Amino acid sequence: MPSYKSPLHEMSQTTPTQFWNDNCSTKDIAFAMEHGAVGATSNPVLVGAVLGSELDSYIPLIKKTIADNPTATEDDITWMINEHMVSECAKLLRPIYDATEGRAGYISIQTNAKYYRDAAKTTEQATRFKDIAPNVMVKMPTTAAGIKAVEESTYNGVILNATVSFTVPQAIAVAEAIERGLKRREAEGKPTAHMFPVCTIMVGRVEDLLRDVAEKQGIVVDPQALCMSGVAVFKRAYKIYREKGYRTRLLAAATRHHLHWSELIGGDVSMTIPPMWIKRFANSDIEVKNRMDDEVCPKLLKQLDKFEDWKRAYEPDGMTAEEFASFGATRATLTQFLGGYDSTVGIIRKFMI
Repeated sequence: MPSYKSPLHEMSQTTPTQFWNDNCSTKDIAFAMEHGAVGATSNPVLVGAVLGSELDSYIPLIKKTIADNPTATEDDITWMINEHMVSECAKLLRPIYDATEGRAGYISIQTNAKYYRDAAKTTEQATRFKDIAPNVMVKMPTTAAGIKAVEESTYNGVILNATVSFTVPQAIAVAEAIERGLKRREAEGKPTAHMFPVCTIMVGRVEDLLRDVAEKQGIVVDPQALCMSGVAVFKRAYKIYREKGYRTRLLAAATRHHLHWSELIGGDVSMTIPPMWIKRFANSDIEVKNRMDDEVCPKLLKQLDKFEDWKRAYEPDGMTAEEFASFGATRATLTQFLGGYDSTVGIIRKFMI
């Protein structure tokens, strides 16, 4: 019998399910890779957290970047440091990228959250980011403007990770936009064979939203129904993706408990797992087996019908693209990302003034 370092390592070796480290710390990525991780990701909150926790090692770089760019704004310096972080992670993951011919080994960098209403600025920044390294994947929010940017960026050859996404309608809109972008490239004879985009569904944030609504509105449901809400959204989107033959891979994010990992094992999907949960799962006794095709209990889904937000999240036609930005989880996540970005700029500001 083969010997595996952990359940995560076993999953990565025996199933099509991939996992990534959910931050851009090279130390954390190295540990995750020991247990089978094949990628990593970043966002404004994660960049700020890594910069804050590893600040001593970044101070020389920050000071040098400021000195070398005397007219740069604090925003400019912040993005230079962000891109440096991503570049270093890309180097660490590059052997996986090469060995899999681009199917894995990516580090994601997120476009400026302030552009969530501006498709042109998002597309421009995404197109520039793709030149950081071949194994850089670019994240952008799944708002109405973001969907437009997804198509245009794909057409420009950017490998995408659509994020700030929580629902089946968002996942479908992303996949359709990527298909349009790929087909436009193919019509002009441009290559698409080595483009492997993903669409994130932040499963834990679906649960966060419903828990918050239940608390505010006094709605009582089986706790297991809430625990399985994000899982159910992900599984429904996965089924649709397979039926439609989309060339986009789904990615689960925002881990809150082991069901956000264990219930998705066996799917041809990716997931980002925070270092804390990687360590917990690595030391767990969770059985590695295919659960992706297991249906969520209909009685639990019936209870979730008490939530209007659940219907918007679960039904394929639950929202239009114009409604994505007003969805509760979207508002909360964009607010957090904008705050995280401001906090990161604040760290840089201390070295400039």
